[in-house]
Amino acid sequence: MEAVGSFFMDQVLKMQWLSDLVAKLVGAFGLDVTSQWGGTIHFFIYDTIKIVILLCVMIFIISYIQSYFPPERSKRILGRFKGIGGTIVGALLGTVTPFCACSSIPLFIAFTRAGLPLGVTFSFLISSPMVDIASIILIMSIFGPHVALIYTVVGLIIAVAGGSIIQHLGMDDQVADFVRGEAVDAEQAEAMTKRARVSYALEQTGQTFRKVFPFILIGVAVGALIHNWIPQDIIEAVLGDGNPLAVVLATLVGAPIYADIFGTIPIAEALFQKGVGLGTILAFMMSVTVLSIPSLTMLSRVVKPKLLAAFVGICLVGMIISGYVFNWLQPLFV
Repeated sequence: MEAVGSFFMDQVLKMQWLSDLVAKLVGAFGLDVTSQWGGTIHFFIYDTIKIVILLCVMIFIISYIQSYFPPERSKRILGRFKGIGGTIVGALLGTVTPFCACSSIPLFIAFTRAGLPLGVTFSFLISSPMVDIASIILIMSIFGPHVALIYTVVGLIIAVAGGSIIQHLGMDDQVADFVRGEAVDAEQAEAMTKRARVSYALEQTGQTFRKVFPFILIGVAVGALIHNWIPQDIIEAVLGDGNPLAVVLATLVGAPIYADIFGTIPIAEALFQKGVGLGTILAFMMSVTVLSIPSLTMLSRVVKPKLLAAFVGICLVGMIISGYVFNWLQPLFV
């Protein structure tokens, strides 16, 4: 059972097979994927294809299902996801999807199109790249169970609080119109054949793809350059121990970097060995995984500026507060 779960996580969700295939392709042109240029090209091709696959598959599935459910019926079924309970569900759902922030956006679009409340979808958008089961185990192996537990709890609190605040602000009109798709009315939903439903789903997928794809290319290109060309030494120098603004700087420095939690942990371990506070490291890890410039570039196509600013502001404040609290409590669990 464990082998099946591992296969599903690695090969289906994270698409390790695609990463290996692209690595062979890059290698066939004489480039080493561990080099800067080889790694940049591998990153760009792999991430672009992975995100496009996720986007198209998820939008097609949701649109096909949506063809059976006019808006009124969807609202009745999904009405149970309300308030704090709904945002908790969204945050917990994020823990079982090991995606980086950019890869989480296609699912965010799909969930929004399915009719889930905005607070639930944003809770998912925060927790998915930040906290997942595999990363928790890896953090535990490096920093110990107490740190892994606190990181997880803090991440879920930020996700739930962020989703709840966004829901309370009533920003449903701040989502781009194309994200919600073209709804079918009740009579049309009853009369559609399976072929018509497939045609409807393909049309919705194509429309969404055309709207988002240029921003996928821009976001992943920026991420590939940042991921392979920002020296780790610079990051370590900025976040040195004894700086009272280290948590704030860690959060701001982490934002431009594009990596999933697995790519962030080695940097976090190096920072820890150099005496950087755990709260500073926690804030840095969360910022890297949730607020990278590439993911925000893609998200800016999906939501309007007011909602994007609220999302970034809520996450930054939550991460900074958590970092200082975590540094203050560090003697209790290290």
